[in-house]
Amino acid sequence: MTSRKNYKEAYVWIWLPGAVEPVVAGKLEQDGENLVFTYGKSYLGRKDAISIYEPELPLKPGTFSPLTGLSVPNCIRDASPDAWGRRVIINRLQGAANENELTYLLESGSDRIGALDFQSSATEYVPRQSQGATLEELMESAERVEKGVPLSPELDQAIFHGSSIGGARPKALIQDGDTKYIAKFSASNDSYSVIKAEFVAMRLAHLAGLNVASVKMVEASHKDVLLIERFDRTHSTKGWQRKAIVSALTILELDEMMARYASYEKLAEIIRHRFITPTETLHELYARMVFNILCGNTDDHARNHAAFWDGSSLTLTPAYDICPQGRSGGEATQAMLLVGDNRYSQLKTCIEAAHHFKISEDNAMEIITHQKTVIEKNWDMVCDEAKLSEVDRRYFWHRQFLNPYAFEGYH
Repeated sequence: MTSRKNYKEAYVWIWLPGAVEPVVAGKLEQDGENLVFTYGKSYLGRKDAISIYEPELPLKPGTFSPLTGLSVPNCIRDASPDAWGRRVIINRLQGAANENELTYLLESGSDRIGALDFQSSATEYVPRQSQGATLEELMESAERVEKGVPLSPELDQAIFHGSSIGGARPKALIQDGDTKYIAKFSASNDSYSVIKAEFVAMRLAHLAGLNVASVKMVEASHKDVLLIERFDRTHSTKGWQRKAIVSALTILELDEMMARYASYEKLAEIIRHRFITPTETLHELYARMVFNILCGNTDDHARNHAAFWDGSSLTLTPAYDICPQGRSGGEATQAMLLVGDNRYSQLKTCIEAAHHFKISEDNAMEIITHQKTVIEKNWDMVCDEAKLSEVDRRYFWHRQFLNPYAFEGYH
C-alpha cells in the first residue's frame, strides 16, 4: 500500500528576469490553517533578487503570513493549479496524500504559469514534467480524468505536465519548436463547441485591436483542439526564460471566496497608481471590458486578468480566456463589477464607467461602435477559419455575440 504523503513545507524556486535556470527564493511552511513564507538568506543577499510580489512578500527578512482573509499568499496561489489541475492530481494520487495546498504545489507539473516552481529540496532543482506526448494521448488522458477513471502510467505521464495550469476545463501543455502552447479540449458535457467559441472570440478581439494571446485550431483524433500561445515563456539560445505573473485577484488582494467583490473600477484605480503606461493600460482594459459584453464572455473573473511583474512594476498581460458562455435568455451579469455595485452586461454601464478609465463618453461610444463593426464585418470570415457549423453560428449570433440585452438603454 502506498504510504500517505503529508506535506508540511515546500521550497519556492524562481526564474529571475532573463534567467534560464531557477534559484531558490525561500520556504513555504504550514502554520495551522495558513501557509507562511520566508525568504532565504542567500536569496536576500543576491544583487539581482526581486520580490515574488512586493505588496504581499516584500524583499526583506522575516516570516510573512497571508494578508487578512487569505490562507495562502495570493502570489503563491497564482502558481497553484485550479480546478482541472486538481482533478488530475486527485486522479493520480488516488487518496495517497492529504489534499492541501502544499500537495497541489508539489504534485503538479513544473512548467506552471509564471516564474515560480516548488520543490522538496532547497539545494537541488528537479523539474516534474512528462516526456513529449501527442495530442491524441493528451486527449485520451483528459477524457479518463473527466470520467474519474484511473490512468495508465503512460497516460498519467501524458497529462501530468499540464496539471499545474489554471481553469476548470480539460487542457494540457505542449511545445512545438520554439513555442509553447496551452491545449484546450472539448469536455464530454459540452452542448456546443465551447473551444471554437473561444477561438472565434479571441480572433475577433485581435481584429478589434485588443492585445490578446495568439490562438489556432487544430485537429487530433478527429476532434477539435484550441492552442493558445503562452506569453509567459520566451525561448532564447540558452533555454527558456519565464516571466513572473500575478492575477488581478492578487492585485486586488482578494481570494476566490471574495472574488465577487472584484471590480473593474477598483482595478482601474490600482492601474493609475502602480502600472507603467497607466493611461494606455486603462484604455486596453476598458476595451476588453466592452468586448467581453459584446461577445457574451460573462466569465471575466479576476483570475482571467493578469499582469507581468518585473520586481518593481506591473504591466498588463495579453488577454486570455475570452470565452463566450452558455446563455438562454437576455439578462446577464459579468463576473466582475463594472462600476459601483453594477455588474449588468450592458453597454450603458460601460459608458457610465468610462471616466474611471480616463475615457470620455464620446470616445467610449467610438470604442463600442468600432468593436461592434469589427464583429459584424469579420463574423463569417472568422467562423470559416474555425470551421464552425451553421447550427453553431446561428446559436452564437445575437445570443452570445451582440446579444440585444447588451444594447438596451444604449444610444
